[in-house]
Amino acid sequence: MGLLDNVERGLEKMVRGAFSTGSRSQVQPVEIASALRRELDNKSMTLAQGRTLAPNVFTARLSDPDFALAQEWGATLAEELCDVVIKHVNSQNYTLQGPVKVSFTRDSDLKPGNFEIDSATEKQSGPRRPAAPSAPNRQPTRYQPILELDGQRYSLNAGTVVLGRSSEADILIDDTGVSRRHLEIRTGSGTARAVDLGSTNGSYVNGQRVQGEAELTDGSVITMGRTKMTFRLVPVQNGGRQV
Repeated sequence: MGLLDNVERGLEKMVRGAFSTGSRSQVQPVEIASALRRELDNKSMTLAQGRTLAPNVFTARLSDPDFALAQEWGATLAEELCDVVIKHVNSQNYTLQGPVKVSFTRDSDLKPGNFEIDSATEKQSGPRRPAAPSAPNRQPTRYQPILELDGQRYSLNAGTVVLGRSSEADILIDDTGVSRRHLEIRTGSGTARAVDLGSTNGSYVNGQRVQGEAELTDGSVITMGRTKMTFRLVPVQNGGRQV
């Protein structure tokens, strides 16, 4: 099982790329990433004990030259920033009403190097689809299923992936509350399912015990023993490179 590239490492590559070749007054992706985290913290609302609602739709207003650079990177930059948002949401245990979306717009009143972040809460269905500046003739975005576990990401490349305590499992779970062959994740034909393999302590998806099998969607939380992991759908670039 291969691991996806670290989000911050991807942003650093961008800084060394187009955004670092021009004037030092230009906006850098890491600055936008930091601003997105602050926006999440500043606009989050506590609804009840243990439940804090955060915005899931963000628009970065950029100066003319900075917007031109954002257009060059298009969906790549938007997808990286979506991952920054999701990582911060998970670390702070925020609740989202819908998939994360990051887009860019031109604001001619802003000077190069300056930008503003606008945010909103939108309830939507389906996998998150990060928005990019106008990109005519773009191919439809494909999504790669992954598991986030203990700060790592495992790509679910096979149609069936077995999780368990056995060294023969595809993803090894070091938890005494997990059976040797505990759970199987099946993907294909645009669907994903969690199938309990007759485990001793059971499997749970979003707090509900799996009776045979359960559907997985972007953001589904799987619990086995004391171990929790999150099922994600991550955009795949043309040519199959994962973001």
